[in-house]
Amino acid sequence: MNVSRAALRRAAIRSQARQPITVSQRQWVRRAHDYGSSEYSQPPSNRGGKIISLSAALAVIATGVYFYPTLTGQSAAAAEAEKELAPVKAEIEFEKPRKKAKSKEENRDLISSQHLQVKNSWEHPGVYAWGSNVGKVIDPKSNEKYVKAPRRISYFDDQVLRDLKLTSIFGAAVTEKGDLVQWGLGYNQKDPTPVPTLTGKDIVKIDVSLDRIIALSSKGNVYSIPASRNDQEGGLKEEQQKSSWSIWGSGGARENIHFRNLTPSGLAYGETVKDISTGQEHCLMLTSKGRVFSAAASALEFPSKGQLGVAGLSWHNRPKGPYDQPHEVTTLKGFDVAQIAAGDYHSAVLDKTGRLFGFGDNSFGQLGIDTDFGLSVSDTPVMVPTNMSYTNTGLVPTVTSIAAGGNNTFFTVDAKTSTIPGSAKGLAPARRLPPVTTDLWACGQGVYGTLGTGRWSHVSAKPTKVKGLSSLFEFDEKANKMIPIKLKSLSIGATHCSAIMDNVTEISISGQGSENETNWGADVVFWGGNEHFQLGTGKRTNVNAPAYIAALDSPADTRKEGTPDFHRLCVAPRKTVRLDGGKGRKVSLEQKVECGKYVSGIYSAV
Repeated sequence: MNVSRAALRRAAIRSQARQPITVSQRQWVRRAHDYGSSEYSQPPSNRGGKIISLSAALAVIATGVYFYPTLTGQSAAAAEAEKELAPVKAEIEFEKPRKKAKSKEENRDLISSQHLQVKNSWEHPGVYAWGSNVGKVIDPKSNEKYVKAPRRISYFDDQVLRDLKLTSIFGAAVTEKGDLVQWGLGYNQKDPTPVPTLTGKDIVKIDVSLDRIIALSSKGNVYSIPASRNDQEGGLKEEQQKSSWSIWGSGGARENIHFRNLTPSGLAYGETVKDISTGQEHCLMLTSKGRVFSAAASALEFPSKGQLGVAGLSWHNRPKGPYDQPHEVTTLKGFDVAQIAAGDYHSAVLDKTGRLFGFGDNSFGQLGIDTDFGLSVSDTPVMVPTNMSYTNTGLVPTVTSIAAGGNNTFFTVDAKTSTIPGSAKGLAPARRLPPVTTDLWACGQGVYGTLGTGRWSHVSAKPTKVKGLSSLFEFDEKANKMIPIKLKSLSIGATHCSAIMDNVTEISISGQGSENETNWGADVVFWGGNEHFQLGTGKRTNVNAPAYIAALDSPADTRKEGTPDFHRLCVAPRKTVRLDGGKGRKVSLEQKVECGKYVSGIYSAV
């Protein structure tokens, strides 16, 4: 035991004797300045110690970040969010003083954009257009490919029209006197400005196909006019018809342009054509007796997708005679047809009892029939099962109007509360609402948003409700009750659509009213394809639900919805006014909307 203790003491003494001499930091500092001289050598490296110190510091930081939520009870992200939610000192913004009005009328203009829009449409009627200008239809003097905002076509300033149709390559209009006016590069490659073409026929309505204009006269005659000036001048010109009151013949005089007469033969006594509608290759004609006729409406292609409604009819087995001779849709005999509508390659027909029929192309479900049943084309009318959309709702539907264009069909429905005892009341209006609900339904292609349902459906398996334009109500102060908001009109283009609402309007305010009483018009919405800026939003983005656009004459910086000075578009209802600021002649007019192929327009109509 004593030997072991002695050995331990000797080992401790030797260990103390071998400990190195500690060098002060002051010496290393001095040598750090002088190690370059020959007297001193370079100090030993301390890199390892620095790395250890840095690692220790990082470890402390990481430990703090890791345990911070535990110690404080909240995460770093929550702390940042709390800083952002901290109250900010409010800055008082004062409303800019409004311009002082010098008269009652000026005050109305200042407080209501709609009052100003309605007044301008009455005092200075005309045509506004926007969209594709590749055919110089919107602005014949401009080389712009697109016109993004509504622009007046100067030729029609202070004019009222009977009808207007626009495409991307040519335009056509009917003047107040019933003469046809045409323009665009599709009409004249050398001079695209508007000029009168077919005159003296008292035309009341027109529609356009791929390369022709179909016109209806006040007497019920139907004319097919080439869209191109070269075709008008080169074709055979018919002999002028004498007037019904004239005892003299026409003297062999011929028409100034070539056109074809499509008026159906064999009509009953007193029966005349009262409406027309065209697709890309065909046209429909509705007579005053409720009969429907169809005919080819293009010199480029013969209808081949069943849109004529005649079973088995094709170019190869057509009857002898002109290729564009009218054919009665005999399948519809016995149905008193009230309305007709034509899309690009399909047709829709509505009878007076509310039964809807479709025939032609059904590739996108535009006939209202599911394409899964193998019905991609129907060359005879098929009835659309509109009642199926209201099964177990407690409502009885009646189709009231139809519209078609492109690859789409639209129809409006008045759905009344069922009076049958025990019927379901799932969607019936509440007691405080009117007993009638008005809905809009859409069929066909929706990849551009044309269905207006808020979706981008490529094909519609069945009719889909356009919720933004369905089941709408408003309070009528004059009637002192709630009333449904219906649709006054629909215009369906190749890929886009518009609707004018039949909402309550005010057009009776005159100089005798107070300075705060204003007129206002009907609301207008647009939706669908916008690849050529045809929606008027100023952007190129498609819209899949009905949306408002800015007023026609709005400045460019106020056309975006949501900006402080944004004023939505309204159109003027029908009223008898004096033109030229109240100093001209009296005329009854209203504003209408036209959606064509990649072009939109608004015009003053008689």
